Amino acid sequence: MKRSALSLHATRLAALTLAAGTVVSLSGCESLNDVLASDRVNYKDTTSAPPLAVPSDLTAAQVDQRYVAPPVGTALGGAPPRAKTQAGNLTEGVPSAQDPLGMHVERDGDRRWLVVDGRTPEQLWPQLKEFWTENGFSLKTDAPTTGIMATDWAENRANIPDDWFRRTVGKVIDFAYSSGTRDSFRTLVSRDSSGATDISITHAAMEEVLTGQDKTSSRWVERPRDPALEAEFLAKLMQKFGLSDAQSKQLLTDARPSTARAQLDSSAGGATLDLPESFDRAWLRVGLALDRTNFTVDNRDREKGIYYVRYADSMQELKRDGIFGKLFYSDKSTKKDAHEFLVNVRSKSDTLTQVAVVDANGQVDTSSDAQRIVSLLHAQLN
Repeated sequence: MKRSALSLHATRLAALTLAAGTVVSLSGCESLNDVLASDRVNYKDTTSAPPLAVPSDLTAAQVDQRYVAPPVGTALGGAPPRAKTQAGNLTEGVPSAQDPLGMHVERDGDRRWLVVDGRTPEQLWPQLKEFWTENGFSLKTDAPTTGIMATDWAENRANIPDDWFRRTVGKVIDFAYSSGTRDSFRTLVSRDSSGATDISITHAAMEEVLTGQDKTSSRWVERPRDPALEAEFLAKLMQKFGLSDAQSKQLLTDARPSTARAQLDSSAGGATLDLPESFDRAWLRVGLALDRTNFTVDNRDREKGIYYVRYADSMQELKRDGIFGKLFYSDKSTKKDAHEFLVNVRSKSDTLTQVAVVDANGQVDTSSDAQRIVSLLHAQLN
């Protein structure tokens, strides 16, 4: 893998440092990434700060118990106890004859999602937040009322080449190395008609590429999403919910297909889509499809069947999420310039659902931008 401009500068800086004789002995030093993950993901590039100690000449203040935070493991409303499966697992899902592990995976092409039986989104939300934190991410969207959870951009440290230079100098200045890639993940959580919870994970990526004749400058470009990386995190999530590594991979292999094709209908003056399936299934698939376009779901209202979406510029998001971006960008200034579209999912019968982009009055939007969204959804749903 090619190193980014930042990596090259860091390497040159390290070489000069060594030449000057200022590098301390490596025998007693630990890098910020002591042990690289054995698998293909490692976003844990920060650690918690040590607890603050009260100086000996000061007295610790008495804390009013009314303001003591509850234990981290306590879920909102209280988490139900895990169920024991015949295989001996303690799982978040509710085992059944159809799903002996309390969960299963469904797929639509290369898109997969986890179905956790007998659990509501409210019951699983605290564990989902813990999951992303434990994997080295911070959340920029945490909206349990809409079922949308999104991470900030982060670097997969496992992508950095483990060459001789990094194995020596990297133990001192490992933080200066960069893979030249950034990833973010969006989690959509929905309740289905059977009382189970559907959880999907969508990957987005940017890559820093060197530019100019001398390759001393760089710019960020979008990379294709990685279905294998999405599957990796689904497997990790299943393990968080109580399954073994082998069990989670087997459920991914045995993913159940869902392949109803969308039909384009232009008879209403503006293009709409007909999905030959129930509202519950169509609602989930449309959300997954939107997540894999450049349109970001800011909000959604299941009762009204509306996804509120806007065009997302990944480049601007990456700048905004950076160190300096947080000083100069704001969500309000970014969103006010982006036009919001309403994607309506409406049941026409028990086995047929219509998908359309509508205006504020609920009428089919015939603008070119609206029709572009419909075309993108048609491509994603087939």
